[in-house]
Amino acid sequence: MPAARIPLGLPRFDAAAMANVAARLTPRDYQILEHLLHHRVLTTHQLQRMFFTKPQPTRRRLGILHKLHTITRYRPWTPYGGSAPHHWVLGRTGAELLALRGHTTVKELGYHPDLAMSISVSDKSGHQIGVNDFFVALLHLARHTSEAHLRAWLSEKQCAKIWGGLARPDAFGCWYEHGHQIDFFLEHDTGSMTLAKVADKLAAYTDLADATQITTPVLFWLPSRARETNLRAVIKATEMPIATAVQTDLDDGPAGPCWLPLPSRAGQSRMRLGELSNAWPHLALGRSPEQPTTTSDRDSYDDSRFPPKAQSR
Repeated sequence: MPAARIPLGLPRFDAAAMANVAARLTPRDYQILEHLLHHRVLTTHQLQRMFFTKPQPTRRRLGILHKLHTITRYRPWTPYGGSAPHHWVLGRTGAELLALRGHTTVKELGYHPDLAMSISVSDKSGHQIGVNDFFVALLHLARHTSEAHLRAWLSEKQCAKIWGGLARPDAFGCWYEHGHQIDFFLEHDTGSMTLAKVADKLAAYTDLADATQITTPVLFWLPSRARETNLRAVIKATEMPIATAVQTDLDDGPAGPCWLPLPSRAGQSRMRLGELSNAWPHLALGRSPEQPTTTSDRDSYDDSRFPPKAQSR
C-alpha cells in the first residue's frame, strides 16, 4: 500500500491503524526504533552508517517512517550559518509499536513524547550525539569487518537501571575484534567540566567494582591532546584500569590504535580498543557474555539487536 494511503493522524489506541502501520515496518525499522528509544537521538548520517550505505535510501526510508509517525525530527540551530542534519527521535506511534511487540506498555518502556523531544532544547544534546557517534563508529566498522562485533551498547539510562547510583557512565560497551574482547564504561568528555571533577568520577567506579566484584575499564574519550595530557597528569595513580584517547575521525575511529592505558609503561605505544584488555593482565576484567549478571545484560549481548553484516540498502 502506498505511504500516502496510510492514515497519518493515528488515534492513540486504534488497533486497526496500528496493524496497518506495523505491516509496513521491516526488522531494520524496528531496530531503528529500538535504538532511538534507548539512545534518545540519532542524526541522519549516524543512521546511514548504522543501517544503510547511501544517503538517498536513508532519507527515503526515514521519510516514510516519519510519515507513519513512528519517528519525529528536529534541526538544531546553527550559529554560523548553514544547516544541521535532521536529528531523529522516537515518535509516539513507534513507541506504541515497540510496546506491543515487547508485550509491555509505553509507560513501562519509559517513553513520553514530551520528554523524548526535550533533547531538542537540552544543553546535553551535543554530548548525547557525541556519545552515540562513538558507538556508531564501532557499529559501522563491525558491519564491514567480519571479525568485529559490538556486543553491547547500553545507554546512560540503561546503566543506571542495572548499576543504580554507584556510578553514572555515559554508556557501557562490549567490543570484540580478532579474538580480543573488552567490556568498558565510556566517559565522553567535551571539555566543559574541570579536570579535577572528571578525575573525581573514578571514586564511583572504584565503589562499583568493590560492590560487584567486577573490574571494568573506564575509557576517557577527550576533545584534544592537551586535555588528554593534562587529565593523565591529574589522575596519576589509580587502581582502576583506565585508558585515554583523543576523539578522531581517522579510519577505524575509536576501534583503532588511539588508546593509551594508565598506568602506562615507558615507551608505551597506543593500542587498538580490542587489545586494551592486554594492558591489565593482572586484572580479571568484565564478565563473560555467556554468563551475564542480569537479564538486562543477557539482552544487551544479543548480536541480533544490531545491523547484520553487509546490509547495503
